[in-house]
Amino acid sequence: MALLKEFKDFAMRGNVIDLAVGVIIGGAFGKIIASLVADVIMPPIGLLVGGVNFVDLKWVMKPAEVVNGVNKAAVTLNYGNFLQVTFDFLIVAFCIFLFVKGMNTLSKKKEEAPAPAAPAEPSKEEQLLTEIRDLLKK
Repeated sequence: MALLKEFKDFAMRGNVIDLAVGVIIGGAFGKIIASLVADVIMPPIGLLVGGVNFVDLKWVMKPAEVVNGVNKAAVTLNYGNFLQVTFDFLIVAFCIFLFVKGMNTLSKKKEEAPAPAAPAEPSKEEQLLTEIRDLLKK
C-alpha cells in the first residue's frame, strides 16, 4: 500500500499535472501550426517555385526490375521528402517564434505597470534606534 500511496503523491504533484496539460495543449497547438503550414503557407510557396512537389524528388539508385516474373521495387533516395520536412520545420519554428515573441511582448506590458512609490520613511522607533547605533559607534 505504501507504493500505491507514493505513486498517488507523485502523480498528483503539481509539476506532473502542469506537464500533462502542457503536453496536451502543445499537441493541439502543433496540429494548428501543421495545418497552417500545409494548408495556408505551402500552397503559395509551391506556386512560386513552379508547382514543384518536393516530396516527389528522389534519386533512383537502382531502377525497378522484373526477375523471374516478380517485380522488384526500385531503390531510391528520397531527398525531396527530407527537404519538405525541413521546410515545414523551419516554417513551424518561425511561427512558434512569432507566437512566443508576441506573448513576451504582452507580458512585458503587464510588467511595466507603475512602480510602487518610494519606500516610506522609517518609523520613530527605527529613527531612535539608528541614532542610538550611531552614538554607540562614536
